[in-house]
Amino acid sequence: MNWIAPTASILEILLLLYVATIDVATRLIRNEFCLALALLGIVAQLNSPIGLAQSLTTAAILFLLLLILYTRGWMGGGDVKLLVALTVGLPPSGVMQLLTVTVLAGGVLALVHLMMRHLPYPRLAPAGSSLARRVYAIERWRHLRHAPLPYGVAIACGGIWSILSKGL
Repeated sequence: MNWIAPTASILEILLLLYVATIDVATRLIRNEFCLALALLGIVAQLNSPIGLAQSLTTAAILFLLLLILYTRGWMGGGDVKLLVALTVGLPPSGVMQLLTVTVLAGGVLALVHLMMRHLPYPRLAPAGSSLARRVYAIERWRHLRHAPLPYGVAIACGGIWSILSKGL
């Protein structure tokens, strides 16, 4: 039984890395990924019913607060779902850590996108170009068209940090 929580944590981290990659590529966070993260969080806490109840209560409160931000257009729906799904697997102190690291990582992400204004507009990346060149070309193109930030990357950073902090 001692192997369940560490295995769930490793799977959560791998899933968060995948979600961040998909968010950069498509700017979408699919429901299936959020559901999987929430279920992994529940599985990781099956040996602690009180901890699970606290996590679910915290997730419900956070959902209501984030719903307000979503209805005002300040946050994307996928970001809300991802944050709430991560909250299910964390104790209340871990949620504060998740939110703090997410905000800091989001600030770094925003600074990178602001710095992109001063970078030259790239030509289209030809076939066989490096992944970094292709991502730069696409992100610069999206930036010029005022596309939203891939905030799932910042949430994934906060989630990975929080998961590693609670221990594998």
